[in-house]
Amino acid sequence: MNAITPARQSEALPDPFQPSGRGAKSNASGRFERTTSQPVDDGWHSEAPPRQIKTTLIRDAARSIITSNDSPDISFDQSVNPYRGCEHGCIYCFARPTHAYWGYSAGLDFESVIFFKPGAAELLRKAFSKRGYAPRPVALGSNTDPYQPVERDLRITRSILETCLAFRHPVSIITKSAGVLRDLDLLSELAALGLAHVAISVTTLDAKLARTMEPRASTPTRRLSAITALSEAGVPVSIFTSPMIPGLNDHELENLLGAGAKAGADHASYVLLRLPLEVEPLFRQWLSVERPLSAKKIMGLIESTRGGKAYDSRFHARMRGEGPVAGLIRARFERACRANGLSRKVAPLRADLFTVPEKDSDQLSLF
Repeated sequence: MNAITPARQSEALPDPFQPSGRGAKSNASGRFERTTSQPVDDGWHSEAPPRQIKTTLIRDAARSIITSNDSPDISFDQSVNPYRGCEHGCIYCFARPTHAYWGYSAGLDFESVIFFKPGAAELLRKAFSKRGYAPRPVALGSNTDPYQPVERDLRITRSILETCLAFRHPVSIITKSAGVLRDLDLLSELAALGLAHVAISVTTLDAKLARTMEPRASTPTRRLSAITALSEAGVPVSIFTSPMIPGLNDHELENLLGAGAKAGADHASYVLLRLPLEVEPLFRQWLSVERPLSAKKIMGLIESTRGGKAYDSRFHARMRGEGPVAGLIRARFERACRANGLSRKVAPLRADLFTVPEKDSDQLSLF
């Protein structure tokens, strides 16, 4: 991991360069840039083995930390994101286009140039302490994973959980990382008060597919083990089988839900693959490399759930899709949930315990 460095310009990657350990196959300029570039094979490329792309960290001097939304198809209305960009490198990540706002590519930049918010806990403390603040669950991981690899050293997510515990504030987490278990002490204490819920995203049981589709996330086995550890510690935990990608991983749906229930999950949910903006060409490119023989079929099935397009941004339709293929996935999901005793709804988290601690208390000495 590199030291903190200034932002760099996106770079074009000469074909047939394939970066090792990353999800995207290219680094096209963001949609707001005046100039664009794309790799061209002029016959002079080196035959040297693929190089590694190191992660660059950039301090994010955010002035606020809670993001609000009024989307009718999302179960939370406020979220906290300690990071922008995500080292996990999931090729399908709907958050990739957000990097374009900062002059970076939704491709490799998104997974190798990570903005971090070192003052997140203090900003959250100030938000919770405002007169008239009404406590409602905050969601961690709604945009990028709060337990991506850099969290091991930066511990920003942990500081957020410490703040939630000090204020007795409800919090939910979604992650693809077994790193969530580093905070099992805090999560179990929050859960004992009815203040915490964790969802573990498991998209496939095929380790080879996971390694190419979400290269730096925990293996499927480790994610299932995390579900078990959370459940045994008394933390309510869900299995999130998302995204479901017709023709690629949807055949695993029943096995995924069965494995999640066996591991200890009590609840389940899913979202159909979304391909907004730059995510569509990145995903198509990934398919052409990783699934060349079935790429056309997979995209055809995806488009059949979106009215013939790669993406439909309408509320509700964007999460579940429409048409026979989407309907079949939905019916299979509901049937598998019933068969495995998985609830579709998570018990609401408590908000009545919220309190603003004294500034000189032991809890706030952490800040």
